[in-house]
This record gives sequence, structure tokens and C-alpha cells, in this order.
Amino acid sequence: MTLGQRFKTQRIRTTYIFVGIVAVILVFSSSGWEGRGLLTTILFLLGTTLVGIATVGRLWCSIYISGYKNDQLITVGPYSISRNPLYFFSMLGAIGLGMDTETLIIPVVVALGFMFFYPSVIDQEEKKLRKRHGAAFDDYCRTTPRFWPSLSKLQEPSSYLIRPEAFRRRLFDSLWFVWGIGIVEIIEGLHESDVLGTLFRLY
Repeated sequence: MTLGQRFKTQRIRTTYIFVGIVAVILVFSSSGWEGRGLLTTILFLLGTTLVGIATVGRLWCSIYISGYKNDQLITVGPYSISRNPLYFFSMLGAIGLGMDTETLIIPVVVALGFMFFYPSVIDQEEKKLRKRHGAAFDDYCRTTPRFWPSLSKLQEPSSYLIRPEAFRRRLFDSLWFVWGIGIVEIIEGLHESDVLGTLFRLY
């Protein structure tokens, strides 16, 4: 196993562990804001909006990189406004899903998790890209933000060849945040029907 493969495996394992811990917390807790006016409704609406943006954004990224990621440097579409748009949209989706728990603690914890873990992930991936593409990647770095998108830099081709099989494999990866809303709602429903007990409340 190469260093890159080991790092990818470690990244995926760490993500699964983090998601598992949050899921366990949700099973044994409920929102302390429940029944307090419009706050929970606003949190859920904002969270669902972020999940929607993230899902569309991840699909947009997948159109451009599916089947091309390891062959060429992609600098158009979402990759013209950010060098790491997939991670940016994933962050929005994760924070949005945290807000759908109708708490403030969970989305803050998720945001802190991204701030702590993903800079090193981006560092490793950019090292591989620099090694693979050399000066072309350096030029790309000089003109494109590393993480936060700059919409004024958007460049889209008049046409783009999509590789359907590769895109299909990535398609379901883009829907995890939507399915996550359903899981959060199921857990909330189990708490409300007293199938699951509440050991503590989160705010």
C-alpha cells in the first residue's frame, strides 16, 4: 500500500469514527431547544438549506472530476472558484446536518472537526497534485483560492465530456447528506415516541 493509499484509508477511518461518535451522542440525547418557539424550525430550515446546497455542489464537482481526477488537472467549473470545492461543499453539508439536529453544539463540533482535520488532508492531496502536475499546479494555486470559493473567478466550458460510469459511481456519494436528514429525523421520532430514552440534552 502506498503512502497516499494509507493516508486515504486513515482519512476515511477517522471520518467514520467521528460520524459514529456523533451518531451515538444523538441516540442518547435530544435537543434542549425543543418546544421553544421558532428556534428549532429556523435551525432545521437553515440546516436543510445547507444540505441542499452541499448536495448540488457535490454533484457539480462530480461531473467535472469523475473519471478525470487521476489523469488531468481540473481547473474549470467548481474547480475554477476553489481548489477544494468538494471539501467546501462537504463542510456545508456536515454543518447543515448538524443544524438539522436542532442544536447549536453539534454543528459547532462538526465545524471544529473540519477545521482541525481537513487542512492536513488538503495539504497531503496538494502535495500529490504538485508532484503530478508540477508548474501547472503552481500556476493554478496562484489564481485560485485554496478553500473558500470566489464566484467571480468562475470559468465554465461551453461543453464538457462526462464519463457516465465514473459519474454514476460518485452519484450516491453526493446523496449521503440527504439521507442523513432522514436518519436524524428517525432518531428524533424515536425519542418523541419514547422508544429511545434521553440521557442528556444538547443546546
